[in-house]
Amino acid sequence: MIFKDYYKILNLETNKVTIEEIRIAYRLAAKKNHPDLNVGDRLAEEKIKDINEAYRVLSNSTTKRKYDRMWVTSVLKKRQNYEESKRTTGSVFSDFFNMFFGTIKEKNDQFTEKSTKEKGENVETEIDITIEEGFYGKNKKISLRTVEGSIKTFSVDVPAGIRNGEKIRLIGQGKQGKNGGKNGDLLIKVNIGNSSRFKLKGYDLYTDLLLTPWEAALGTKTDINGIDESNQIYIPQGTQSGEKITIPEKGYKIGNGARGDLIAEVKIMVPKNLSEEETKEFKKLNEISKFNPRNS
Repeated sequence: MIFKDYYKILNLETNKVTIEEIRIAYRLAAKKNHPDLNVGDRLAEEKIKDINEAYRVLSNSTTKRKYDRMWVTSVLKKRQNYEESKRTTGSVFSDFFNMFFGTIKEKNDQFTEKSTKEKGENVETEIDITIEEGFYGKNKKISLRTVEGSIKTFSVDVPAGIRNGEKIRLIGQGKQGKNGGKNGDLLIKVNIGNSSRFKLKGYDLYTDLLLTPWEAALGTKTDINGIDESNQIYIPQGTQSGEKITIPEKGYKIGNGARGDLIAEVKIMVPKNLSEEETKEFKKLNEISKFNPRNS
């Protein structure tokens, strides 16, 4: 049986510590090795079990005295390196714990295996929003079916400038904890959908800039509508369809007041229905112009 140094597990160098010092050491160790901060790390999961086990023994004056007798005779004579002990599948406590302490069945500050607090599982879902809702922020309602089969509606505050794929956490809105443990959380992944006006790529907003053939050929000044204001831009002479014009810092929110760019892609639109005078002018242009894009 491998002796487990509970003081070392909690990063305490001596057993001459108060219950408050043990409590502080436990919080620090549990925070550092919390599974949410070490996703997929099996070693972290094992460590947090040892940390909880050490705290349950050392935070109780009766079990602490019993453990200290072993600690003095075993640890101080030959300080052993902390090793991870094998656990029986499904067992809350290690073999070492059960061998020396068994199952403690006292009220108030003492505990049993069955009274071990367990946090409830997190619940994950997704929500779809528009680019405008992500830019300005929006309160959304989301309804989920509970394990009992009923429908529960949540109010979700989507913060302004949220990223596509970012998750919103609602504390305590997941599955119920066991034995008085905290409830899990509700994690809501935000999906930002493109609209007819804009496409979002990173922090940049893309939009179409529709021009007439003569505006593109002669150059012009025109207004382009951004997500929050209109911007006047200059179109140089000879602008081609497919060219992109960048308006700096008029895109999506980055944070701290910064923004991405607004990028307008030129699309030259030809009128479908020409007046008699327009037809005459186009025919005249066709006769006098030597421009042929197929030969360029």
